[in-house]
Amino acid sequence: MTTKAAKTTKKPAAKKPAARKPAAKKTTAKKAAPRKTAAMPAKPIKMAATRAAAAEKTSEFKDKAAKKAHSVATASKDKTGDAIGGLSRMIEDSASTIDEKVGEQYGDYARSAADAVSDFADKLNAKDVDELVEGTREFVRKSPAVAIGAAAVAGFLLSRLIKSGMDDKE
Repeated sequence: MTTKAAKTTKKPAAKKPAARKPAAKKTTAKKAAPRKTAAMPAKPIKMAATRAAAAEKTSEFKDKAAKKAHSVATASKDKTGDAIGGLSRMIEDSASTIDEKVGEQYGDYARSAADAVSDFADKLNAKDVDELVEGTREFVRKSPAVAIGAAAVAGFLLSRLIKSGMDDKE
């Protein structure tokens, strides 16, 4: 009979955890409210200092990148101007051959083309990179369709040059 009494006492013990559920809700309410300590204000200050340092480093990096890009653009502009000048001289030199082989009229066309290319090279060499960028921006604003078409043609020509370069290596 003692075993029956032990069994009957176990059943009411199983019901006790159900009564503890409201107490668990009270503890979760206490956890939701953050505790205020003296160390809490230090985190926002450290975060602000870290953000300021990151912003300063970003600004320095941006300045260095802009200076490097400007110097590379200037060097490229100079090389492009020299190459266009060389093209102008080559067209001018071939004008006499065109006179002999095709006719004087076509030689005159070659000379006028050489003059136009030479004028373009002189204008390119005379302008600063910043002036060229601003001129390009104005051109794109005035006629975006022409700019998109020119970009498409330039992309097509560039892809053909790259493709032909790859074919030569094989």
